[in-house]
Amino acid sequence: MKLLVVEDEKKLLENVAAFLERKGFLVDTAQDAEDGLDLALERNYDCIILDVILPGMGGYEFCRFLREEIGSDVPIIIITALGEIDSRIEGLKIGADDYLPKPFDLRELEARVRALIRRNQLRSEPVIRYGPLTYDSRSGVFSCSKKELSLTSRESSILELFLRNPGTVFSREEITDKIWETGFESRSNIVDVYIRYIRRKLEAAGILDIIQTVPRKGYGLRRLRDDG
Repeated sequence: MKLLVVEDEKKLLENVAAFLERKGFLVDTAQDAEDGLDLALERNYDCIILDVILPGMGGYEFCRFLREEIGSDVPIIIITALGEIDSRIEGLKIGADDYLPKPFDLRELEARVRALIRRNQLRSEPVIRYGPLTYDSRSGVFSCSKKELSLTSRESSILELFLRNPGTVFSREEITDKIWETGFESRSNIVDVYIRYIRRKLEAAGILDIIQTVPRKGYGLRRLRDDG
């Protein structure tokens, strides 16, 4: 998942970017709205973290331009030192999806980013198909040939992660960070155990070799063959 952080305070920008990268995100940064807009127009982001007070164009103008001129629906979190309720309301009125007043806990920022991305994915991709596998995010059901697969909540979360990021190989640490609760200390083989469970259930449904193991890297979906 790819993020853009636009913040003119260099130390805060570096801290936020470093933290989110440790959590498995790909992060681009900008210290003013103009550079941030250039990046937002060139690349596709899963979420934008945007300061309100910026040199030159402010965060409100940045947000308004993306929404009204470009028609972008990328999730936007406004971070601001402004404590007045009117300032927060203004950000939401012009199209921001959430706000976080400074100072903030980086763990809360991560949680809000993940919640917004998840909400946006559910809205834009209610049904995902990958070869013989189908996932309906509205019901949380995985199926093969219209037959529902019986997966636990954790198994479903891991498989959904793979489905929403085809071609991405996740390390065991990245899977643990994304699927388990913050602060969870996993056993070294917990991810391997769940992958085995998922594979057995997929194989029982006739879905073979869809999850690949990449030595010394981790797990991900095997690329589908193009038979055309």
